[in-house]
Amino acid sequence: MKFMVVILFCAVAGLAQAGELFRWVDAEGRVHYTDQPPPASARKVEEKKLSGSTIDTSQLPYATQQAVKKSPVTLYANDCGEPCTQARNHLAQRGIPFASKNPQTTPADAEALTKLVGAAYVPVLVVGSTVSKGYEKGAWDAALDAAGYPRNALVKKAPVSPADGPAKNEASPARPAPMHPWAGGR
Repeated sequence: MKFMVVILFCAVAGLAQAGELFRWVDAEGRVHYTDQPPPASARKVEEKKLSGSTIDTSQLPYATQQAVKKSPVTLYANDCGEPCTQARNHLAQRGIPFASKNPQTTPADAEALTKLVGAAYVPVLVVGSTVSKGYEKGAWDAALDAAGYPRNALVKKAPVSPADGPAKNEASPARPAPMHPWAGGR
């Protein structure tokens, strides 16, 4: 009996390599599983699409998955220069998945940002219910650490957008980078 199970498993595994599996019933009522389309006389034909037997390594680390569920991250930024570039690079270097909102190009984002902080200033980081106005490495790290995000990414990432240019030196500034007002109506 065990031998039959092993042979059946190997046969199904071989079919899975093909990417498609057909289940059909012949004229005598027998059920067939094949990787070839059934004959025209087949009844109750079902086609199953099968994926390869690979492991998706692009999955987030478990700690990051849990932090995302508990405290999702949103970054309000536009092309405000160095502070917005540093903000994006900081999140990328820590491997933090985040929703990017641009109040300069999306009126709904501008309205949400104004409701959140009282003005259209960028960058603004939202980690769960914690809001940090302006980019300040220490404050951002404290908010991300408190939410359970890992300190380092598994793999260093490039800047979020090619327009951001190369990653800058992330040395902590002596004082926080200034917030830049966004002039609406552009």
